[in-house]
Amino acid sequence: METALNICTFLTEEINNVPEETKIRVPAVEGFFTVDNEPHLIGGRYKKSGSYCFPKNLGGSDPNVSDDELEEVLLSRYGKIWSYTNSAYPPPPPFIASEPYEPIVIAAVELEEEKMVVLGQVANGYSVEDLSIGMSVEVDTGLLYEDSEHCYLTWMWRPLPEGSNKDKK
Repeated sequence: METALNICTFLTEEINNVPEETKIRVPAVEGFFTVDNEPHLIGGRYKKSGSYCFPKNLGGSDPNVSDDELEEVLLSRYGKIWSYTNSAYPPPPPFIASEPYEPIVIAAVELEEEKMVVLGQVANGYSVEDLSIGMSVEVDTGLLYEDSEHCYLTWMWRPLPEGSNKDKK
């Protein structure tokens, strides 16, 4: 049985009592983030040095470290914008772009506890004019694309209200 978190429902036109269309929510790429009420990026932490990497499954930055020296961890949900831009042209495959293409906003976000920067799409509805260096954001999920049965999600950075104190968590 699917939980409410694993189902996305789209309202269809209410003509002739057409039912709602329900699709299963799944990550576009397995193992990069959790799909729950408080999503987290899934990273790795080196047991000896204590340093972090994202994504964990791509082995981090040290090719000399074996898999058993790297533990899976949930990264901080909150960070601060380090840099940002928009994508004025469609990215190359394997990225699946909307038709017609709509530019997306991308932010590099510093996770203070992990001392790392993670690049990701900014939540829908935000433009570069809405962002600033040092702005607090949180990890969220959003629709990347869909097919007849699934909503494929990706992680996104959602700006927090000014004065929010959540970026320290």
